[in-house]
Amino acid sequence: MSDSLYIAGTEARSGKSAIVLGVMELLHRKIGRVGFFRPIISGLEERDSNTHLIATHFGLETPYEKMYGFSAKEATDLAADGRPMEVIEGIIKKYNELKETCDFIVCDGTNYATSTAAFEFDINAEISKNLSCPVLLVANGHGKSTRETVRSMEVALESLQDKKCQTIGAVINRTAPEQTEEIVHRLRTNPQAASLLIYGIPENPALARPTVGEVARILEAEVLCGEKWLGFHVSSFTIGAMQIQNLLKRVQRGTLVITAGDRTDVIVACLAAGASTSRQTIAGMILTGGLRPDDTIMDLLTTSPRSFPVLSVQEDTFPVTSRVSRLHTKISPDDDRKITQLLALFENHVDTVELERALVTTRAAIVTPKMFEYNLIQRAKKKKQHIVLPEGDEERILRAAELLLQREVADITLLGNTEHIQEKITRLGLRLTKARIIDPDTSPLLESYARTYYELRKHKGITEENAWDVVKGRNFFATMMVRQGDADAMVSGAVHSTADTIRPALQIIRTKPGVSLVSSVFLMCLEDRVLVYGDCAVNPDPDAAQLAEIAISSAETARTFHIEPTVALLSYSTGGSGSGADVEKVREATRLAKEMAENQKLTLKIEGPIQYDAAVDSAVARTKLPDSEVAGKATVFIFPDLNTGNNTYKAVQRSADAVAVGPILQGLRYPVNDLSRGCTVADIVNTVAITAIQAQAAREDNPR
Repeated sequence: MSDSLYIAGTEARSGKSAIVLGVMELLHRKIGRVGFFRPIISGLEERDSNTHLIATHFGLETPYEKMYGFSAKEATDLAADGRPMEVIEGIIKKYNELKETCDFIVCDGTNYATSTAAFEFDINAEISKNLSCPVLLVANGHGKSTRETVRSMEVALESLQDKKCQTIGAVINRTAPEQTEEIVHRLRTNPQAASLLIYGIPENPALARPTVGEVARILEAEVLCGEKWLGFHVSSFTIGAMQIQNLLKRVQRGTLVITAGDRTDVIVACLAAGASTSRQTIAGMILTGGLRPDDTIMDLLTTSPRSFPVLSVQEDTFPVTSRVSRLHTKISPDDDRKITQLLALFENHVDTVELERALVTTRAAIVTPKMFEYNLIQRAKKKKQHIVLPEGDEERILRAAELLLQREVADITLLGNTEHIQEKITRLGLRLTKARIIDPDTSPLLESYARTYYELRKHKGITEENAWDVVKGRNFFATMMVRQGDADAMVSGAVHSTADTIRPALQIIRTKPGVSLVSSVFLMCLEDRVLVYGDCAVNPDPDAAQLAEIAISSAETARTFHIEPTVALLSYSTGGSGSGADVEKVREATRLAKEMAENQKLTLKIEGPIQYDAAVDSAVARTKLPDSEVAGKATVFIFPDLNTGNNTYKAVQRSADAVAVGPILQGLRYPVNDLSRGCTVADIVNTVAITAIQAQAAREDNPR
């Protein structure tokens, strides 16, 4: 099930906070711990009103500062400084910290207060995607024709689809009552929205009315009297500048009267009108110009049983009236009457059973590179592993080691000349006091490692003297550390070839029981998902049996990284449409892979031979292989040979701007991974995190 929902408005004043309130109420009845999160709030000077409303009404115990990511100014400053991804990373971090304490999180999008609608819509789309949250879109139908409302929602839905966001439904809020049914009907019959939940909520004018207390707060007015009536709702306002008999014709229940502070006649007339059994008490009065009534009038105001709140402001009547006319009401946590009305309106026009079912059954399908990388780091940290890095004097390795230790991703051992490594650490200005440094040439472990290596390889003609020389090699020494349990895993390759990294592992660690082949995968982080490509780095031309084994190993690797494996064995032919030796190899590999999965009691969807477009594109799949469980839904792609796989992953990496993480070696008893010689510090950090997660899985399968 999904464990989150992102509620985003299409523009300002869409009534989004009312929808958030309704969804929170719905979830609170069904789910134990519901959290609330706002990625970006307006400012830090005062508490965000939406957050305050939700936290107060639902009694959330989460500290306020944990319920938002950044203020609008903080986010803007980072973006202006050329660091926009730090905003996304910071939001992901705080969101995931909150997620650890909740069963479900409702994310409330931005309020369109600081930028253009198109720009802010894009921000909400980017954030929702990076948080892997399905989106419930809220549009504003107030003052629009049916055609305008429908078209604006269609454009918004198209935009979310183009941005590869996962949309669960849409609410068209504040529609004219006579338009609501037609708007919903038109959207539901649009093929683009056919699978979405569509609801229309008509305008309720009473909900747009501010309380006198809200007016006082916004105007920064002094309350002269009537504090107990500040909850009165304002339905209209009028200026008390005309003669009394004309003013009284314009005064009714809920009217806010604005007049100069020295107009005692207006004050007394409003008091008298309120005392009359034929008239209703006004909502309140604003006295302008900084002028206050004398004691006699104040005595009348404070002692009358049907009085009203009286506010005093320094500004003159015209600017005050202008500000009141533009006033936008907000829902106050203590306005129980309005909250009850809002929830009733929501429940009357939203099928809460249908919405609840959708929230429970919707699976979060989007995983962005940033979210995937964050999750890697967090998973590695939960059960910290000990990783040995043989290239301890390489600058990129040292910089990555500092980050890994600072973030407590793993315990690190560096191999190399101790004095040389320490000198380089000092020169680079790094802090690596927690790193363990071992010189293989002088290590007390050397003797036992050489003896063990000799026993392992003497049948290959290795002498004891040769064993000492071989094990002094840093990749061999590191691999022995892993074999002997002095480290959990190894990462190398920044300055060594793939062969130099893999050879010691094949000789010393060897393959898992039941596995005859070491292979590799790349985790391809696309804009909205992570795919597994194998084998793109190790085996040049696997036969059918080897290809089947690569498929099973790749599926297991996918599961290790929380990617549900749906396996496609690729060829230039789909199904039975082609023939030839290469196609037959893939067809036989598919048969063997299914047989292996069945023997190992693995629940696995496997298809082959299949072309890449049919494996990844649902529209093509419907034409080429309509009855397949894999076509159009594949997450694990097995290439027929190294030439095809290596070129394909690089083509996708460059043309789709994908992040390629790997190669990740699979099939070994304990993890060893190879870096590209062109790797960056970030690549090393990610590879170490991946290796640590593999080591966690290896510990479960093969306890030491």
